[in-house]
Amino acid sequence: MAGNERSLDELTQPSKLRFDDLVDRSLLGEMAREFFAVFEVPLRIYGSEGVLLAEATDEIALYAYLDSIPALRSKVGETIRAVKTLPVGPTGEARYDCFSGAAYRIVSIDYDGSPLGRAILGPYCAAESQGSLTSLAASGTNVDLGRAIHHLAELKSLDHVSVARLGRYLKRNLDSLLFAGHRALLTSSMHLASVRESYRELSDKNAKLQHAYDRLRELDRLKSNFLATVSHELRTPLTSVIGYSEMLAAGIAGDLSADQREFVDTIRQKGEQLLELIKGLLDLSKLESGTLNLRKAQVDACPLVRDVVETLRPMALKKGVALLANTGDEGIPLWADAGRLRQVLLNLTENAIKFTPPEGSVQLSVALTTVAMKQRDEPGHAILAAAEREAVEFRVADTGVGIAEAERERVFDTFYQIDSSATREQGGTGLGLSIVRRLVDAHDGMIRIESNFPRGTIIIVTVPSRRVTDG
Repeated sequence: MAGNERSLDELTQPSKLRFDDLVDRSLLGEMAREFFAVFEVPLRIYGSEGVLLAEATDEIALYAYLDSIPALRSKVGETIRAVKTLPVGPTGEARYDCFSGAAYRIVSIDYDGSPLGRAILGPYCAAESQGSLTSLAASGTNVDLGRAIHHLAELKSLDHVSVARLGRYLKRNLDSLLFAGHRALLTSSMHLASVRESYRELSDKNAKLQHAYDRLRELDRLKSNFLATVSHELRTPLTSVIGYSEMLAAGIAGDLSADQREFVDTIRQKGEQLLELIKGLLDLSKLESGTLNLRKAQVDACPLVRDVVETLRPMALKKGVALLANTGDEGIPLWADAGRLRQVLLNLTENAIKFTPPEGSVQLSVALTTVAMKQRDEPGHAILAAAEREAVEFRVADTGVGIAEAERERVFDTFYQIDSSATREQGGTGLGLSIVRRLVDAHDGMIRIESNFPRGTIIIVTVPSRRVTDG
């Protein structure tokens, strides 16, 4: 616990409490002024260290006059010190008779047996006070007896018994204030203790979460390194397998029978599928680690779209799906890595063909648009700003089975597949769309999925037409 914090035990121990801990000074001052207004007896309340906490009095002409007499000035000071330090004894009360004939009542202020300060009632004028002044005048101190008696008579005239009752009345009121203040202090202290404990627990949980997060990041890094290493080591022998299968199919090692050629073609096809998977894993590990370098340049989007369509046309014809390109009549420039953007469009269009039944259609289109391109802080993808800027919009629309609304965000997760059963009709690893999203992010773009009701899906990729740093 910090040095300036007080423990709950300290706050609940009366011996360690101060008057200021329990009663607000403004409230104490208001009570003192009310007391003086009702009973016309001056009142001062001091803390245990002699600090004046509250007072209510008018100017006392008697002491102003006596203090003006050099021979009595020290006596006035002694009176003030005496009433502040006079022992009260076991009863908690004491009376002090001043040389001036005035009197004071001192009441100890205690709480649960512990002294917190004292209240001083007075000066007041008792019945026998004039005798002291007469003695003082006879002592040769140049006191004007008539004037002194006049000032003494200006004080509230009370007998000592009445003032004692006023002192006990004041003490009861102060006890009530102290009790209420202590109860409020305990409530506040317990609340603060509860808040501190909750904060400590939350800090501990945050520390554990941070540790777990750091550990997960380290595991993720190790996983990416593992994938990159394994993929690289698998790629070399697999390239040899594919190469030798192609040589066998070409008859370099001799003529093959029909069955042998079919087996060799199967080996080559499966090898190429496995090679594509390894390439995907390598791309994913580079994207996750941030080591994938994009070679961005000024690119015309229209030829890119037409090239993707021509590349996948044999696949579409084989399945009986109409594949269309909509590029317009004019070129559409943008700033991008042509190879990686082609990879994005190939993946999306190939998926569209795969999930579109025969006699369906897939259309790949491109057009200029203006959107609010969001600038992101890459580690957490937090949106920092958004501004309108020119962009190029690619649309891949199909009439296939569609994607349920609940699945539209999850399909971009790594290795996620809508149909993950062993009997699913369409193959795949669940890497394609994950890589697509990361490549789009690397181009400072956005990707989203829209429904093509009543059938099919529209996937929209938006990429800035100029560098994001441009004005």
